[in-house]
Amino acid sequence: MGIELSNRNSMDAKLHSNVETTSVHSPDFSYEDGDLAPQKGSTKSDVRDMSRMGKRQELRRNFRFLSIVGFIMILQASWESTLLAAYYGLLNGGTGGVIWVTLGVIIGALCMIASIGEMASMAPTAGGQYHWVSEFAPKSVEKPLSYIVGWMALLGWVTGCPSAAQLTSTLVQGLILLKDETANVSQLWQTTLLIMLFLIVAVAFNVFLAGKLPLAEGIFLIVHIFGYFAYLIVLWTMSDHAPASQVFGTFSDGGGWGNVGLSCLVGITTPLWCFLGPDAGAHMSEELKDAGRVLPSAMVWATFFNGLFGLTMIITLCFCIGDIDSVLDSPTGIPIIQVLYNSTGSFNGTVVMTVVLIVLSMVGTITVIAATSRQMWAFARDKGLPFSSYIEYVRPGWDIPLNAIVVTLLLSLLITALNFGSDVALGAIISLSNAALIFSYMASIGCIRLKRWRNEPLLPRRWTLGRYGAPINDAAMAFLTISFVMSFFPITPLPSPTDMNWAIPIFAAVFIAAVVHYYISAHRHYVAPVALVKND
Repeated sequence: MGIELSNRNSMDAKLHSNVETTSVHSPDFSYEDGDLAPQKGSTKSDVRDMSRMGKRQELRRNFRFLSIVGFIMILQASWESTLLAAYYGLLNGGTGGVIWVTLGVIIGALCMIASIGEMASMAPTAGGQYHWVSEFAPKSVEKPLSYIVGWMALLGWVTGCPSAAQLTSTLVQGLILLKDETANVSQLWQTTLLIMLFLIVAVAFNVFLAGKLPLAEGIFLIVHIFGYFAYLIVLWTMSDHAPASQVFGTFSDGGGWGNVGLSCLVGITTPLWCFLGPDAGAHMSEELKDAGRVLPSAMVWATFFNGLFGLTMIITLCFCIGDIDSVLDSPTGIPIIQVLYNSTGSFNGTVVMTVVLIVLSMVGTITVIAATSRQMWAFARDKGLPFSSYIEYVRPGWDIPLNAIVVTLLLSLLITALNFGSDVALGAIISLSNAALIFSYMASIGCIRLKRWRNEPLLPRRWTLGRYGAPINDAAMAFLTISFVMSFFPITPLPSPTDMNWAIPIFAAVFIAAVVHYYISAHRHYVAPVALVKND
C-alpha cells in the first residue's frame, strides 16, 4: 500500500485539524499479523474490502446467499404486510388505486435497491448509508452529512423495533376478538406489555441463538413461501370473487381529500410497508461471506420475488375481500382476519392461517432487532453515539454486538412505555420510521448520483449497474422523493390527534438536534468513515 500507519492519537490529531482527506489508520485495522479474518469465515475479497475501509473483522460471517435472501425477504414481509396494511390503501385509493400504486412502488423499489446494492458492493459495511455518504459525498459536506444520515437511519431502525412487535401483538389481540368481540384485551397496558414481551423474546433469540439466526432465516424463508401459496389457495378457492373490471377500475377517495389521484398517493403507505428496510442486508454485510459479490444479488432477487408476492397478494385480496366497508370495520381490527373468517366460515381455520402470520411477524421482529443492533454498533464504532465505547464493544468469543443489542432493547422498551400513557405518543414515534429511512436512502443515492453527474470515478465493485446507473439512480430518487413527501401525510385531511401523522415535527426536531449537536461537540469525536479508508 505504501501508506504509513499511525497510532490512534495521531489519527485524532489529524481529524481534529480537519485534515479529513488524509488516509489515517490504526494498527488495530491491519490483517498482516494474524489470521483473524479467515477464522471469522471471511474470503480474501472480504479481507480486502475490510482492510480498504480500515475496519476490523469482529463479527463472524455465518450468512450465505440463501440465508441473507431469507433475512431480507422476511424483514420486508411483502405479502404479509400487504394483507396487514391493506386498510390504508383501500381507504385512500380503493381496490384499483392500491393495485396500481403497488405496481409503481415495486418498480421504484427495485431501482432504489439496485442503487443501494451497487453501493454495498463498493463498500460492504454494517454502517450502510452513513458510510456511503461519507465516501461519496463532496468533501466539504461529507462529515456532517454522514453524521446526520447516521442518526436518521438509526432513528428509523430503532423506531421500527416496537413497530414490528406491535404488529405481532395486534394479530394476537385480533384473534382473541374474533373469538369474543367483548373480550377485554385492548387496554393500553395490555397492548404495551404484549409489545414488550415480543421485544424481549426477539432480543433473547438474537443473544442466545445468534449462531442459529442464518439457519432460522433459511427455514422461515420456506415458511414465507409456503404461507404465501397457502393464502392464495384459500382465498381463491373459498371466497366469492368480484369482477375484474370492478377490482382494477374502482378508485375511491375514502379519506376525503377531494381528489382521487391525491388520495391514491396518500394510500402509498400500504405498499411502502412492504419494501422499506432493504438496507437491512447491508447492515448484516460484515456477517455475510463474500459480501461484495453476494449481497447486491441477494437484495435485488429478494425484492424481485417479494414484489411478485406482494402484487399478486394485493390483487387476490381485492378480488376476494367482499364488502370493503364491513371488512374495514371488523371488530378484530385486522381486515385480513375478517376476510379469512368470511371465506372459510371456520374459526379454527382462521386461527391456523393467522398463526402463520403471527409466526412470520415474530421472526420479522427478530430480524429487525438484528439489523438495528448492527447499524447501532457500526455507528458507535465510528464514535457517532453517546457511550460509543460501550456500545461498540464485542466480547471475545461471542462474535455478536451484544452491548448494541442490549441498548437496542432498552431504547425499544422506553419507546414502547409511552403507550402506557397514550397510544397517540407511541404512534407518533413509530410513524417516524418510514420518513427517517427514506431520507437516508435519498442522501446516499443522491451522493452516488452526483458523482456520476460530475463524471468522477467510482469505487471498484463486483456488482455494477453499468451504463444504466444514472437512469436507475434518477428513477430511485424520483420514487423516494414522492415517498418521502407522502410519508408525512395523515390518512385524512382533518385528522384527530389519534390519527394525526406526527412524523413532521418529530423528524424536524431530531434533524435539527443532530445538526446542532454535531457542530457543538460531535464534530470533535465523530470519525467519518472516509478518514479511515486506505487509498491505493
